[in-house]
Amino acid sequence: MSLFNVYPLFDITPVKAKDVYVFDDKNTQYLDLYGGHAVISIGHSHPKYVKNISEQVAKLGFYSNSIQNPLQVELANKLEEISGCKNYDLFLCNSGAEANENALKLASFHTNKKKIIAFKNSFHGRTSAAVAATDNPKIIAPLNAQQEVEFLALGDLEHLENSLAKNDICAVIIEFIQGIGGLDESTSAFYKGIETLCKKYNTCFIADEVQSGFGRTGDFFAFQKHNVQPDIISIAKGMGNGFPIGGILIHPSIKASFGLLGTTFGGNHLACAASLAVLDVIEEEKLMENSTEVSKHFFKKASEIPNLKAIKGRGLMLGLEFDFPIAEIRKNLIFNHKIFTGSAKNPNLLRILPPLTIKKEHFDTFFDALKSELS
Repeated sequence: MSLFNVYPLFDITPVKAKDVYVFDDKNTQYLDLYGGHAVISIGHSHPKYVKNISEQVAKLGFYSNSIQNPLQVELANKLEEISGCKNYDLFLCNSGAEANENALKLASFHTNKKKIIAFKNSFHGRTSAAVAATDNPKIIAPLNAQQEVEFLALGDLEHLENSLAKNDICAVIIEFIQGIGGLDESTSAFYKGIETLCKKYNTCFIADEVQSGFGRTGDFFAFQKHNVQPDIISIAKGMGNGFPIGGILIHPSIKASFGLLGTTFGGNHLACAASLAVLDVIEEEKLMENSTEVSKHFFKKASEIPNLKAIKGRGLMLGLEFDFPIAEIRKNLIFNHKIFTGSAKNPNLLRILPPLTIKKEHFDTFFDALKSELS
């Protein structure tokens, strides 16, 4: 049987990894500045992470959500403590797409409406409603296109209110820093405006923190810089450091009932053990503070790069935008300098999403390589 050929692959086969380094089947070392799409938060093979998962799987790897699972309660409490999101409820699932799917479904249940507002260049996942709310017609099948979604420009409060005033919008979903779309973000005034208008028109305000959450921006969540309170917050990538886990934080104004949401694998014992390790390490090793500090060094070094159009993002959710396509540079960084970086929908943007354990000297290595390629 062949694999369904949907991924363009680099000819590299990783077999092990440690902290910010990945090693291939020839024992070649690569500096990982992409973290597998921002998934690796506390570094590859962190000893506490390995210990937590190993000890848990030796006891109990999985049972269904029809029984008590104290690890879910422990995770919810730890998440509330470290994130500062007080009094939210937690529903656990397996991925970012599932998190957004459940967020949108819950918003529709809560408001009894069905239309969605998303934003240009958004990416929210590849499942039914999540992919319909993604601004990329190439990945939206006719089945998904039946969802009613309106895409607005970032910053356009006038059109947002005009749409909400029709009183048929269940949710406004937004990435506070866009990921695949190219690291664009708007102003605090715009985000506060969304919050105000959603309250006015009985619409759920969904913060998609799938990529930007778990300390990546220097705050636990990207929205926290703007002093807003979303109704639902979706989480995933950095949450499990590679173990599949996702979830939504749900404001107490939205009430639960039996059967409203459900999952087989979501919140399983291994997933909870993985995420608890992530939260412990973020706290113990002060990785949010590290994200902020190392980011300053990145901006300083980036300012020395010629032909640079913009430095985008914050914390360790970063991008370097040029006035030419970066595909060749990205390929050369991998094969000539053994450095993983990422791309975006914007072909001129090089994305940097390293483990939160990254140090200044790792960025020095990257910028030396980048200067070499640009010259």
